[in-house]
Amino acid sequence: MSFECQQCGECCSYLGLVFCIVKPCNPYTFLIENQYTGMKHKVSVSPHMHHLYDDQTIFTERPDACPFFRRDDKDGLHYCTVHLTRPDICQEYGCWRFLILDSSGNRAGRVMQSRHLHAEDPDLEKIWDTSVRTLHEPDDKVWDQKMCDIVRRAGFQIRS
Repeated sequence: MSFECQQCGECCSYLGLVFCIVKPCNPYTFLIENQYTGMKHKVSVSPHMHHLYDDQTIFTERPDACPFFRRDDKDGLHYCTVHLTRPDICQEYGCWRFLILDSSGNRAGRVMQSRHLHAEDPDLEKIWDTSVRTLHEPDDKVWDQKMCDIVRRAGFQIRS
């Protein structure tokens, strides 16, 4: 199942704890460092994102956000202002395998890459604990299908 970013901003909200700017190379190009691995990477803010990058208000709401993460108040979506030059860890990241919605279309939970449920709905959490957590299926595709069937039968919608 493929991952499609919903631009919610959750993934980048704490990456300021991982990436720090080592030095600016010019006003929109920076050398950054992964504080855990020590790896350095050069990033550039895309020209069409300069106006978003210049707005630092995101850090009032999310002080630990990635230094290049921004919210556009016009559309309410979150953006990586260095998306085209972002580090490998960011390129490879997919925050969820499945998004689970309740019958009204509200987010009820997310199944993360490691078959872990991050539930926001207590009914979903109960179904997960009683019916999904007991699935001992080594094949990811088979497990995915079984999990989806259980969750859908309980009245939830699945997006992948």
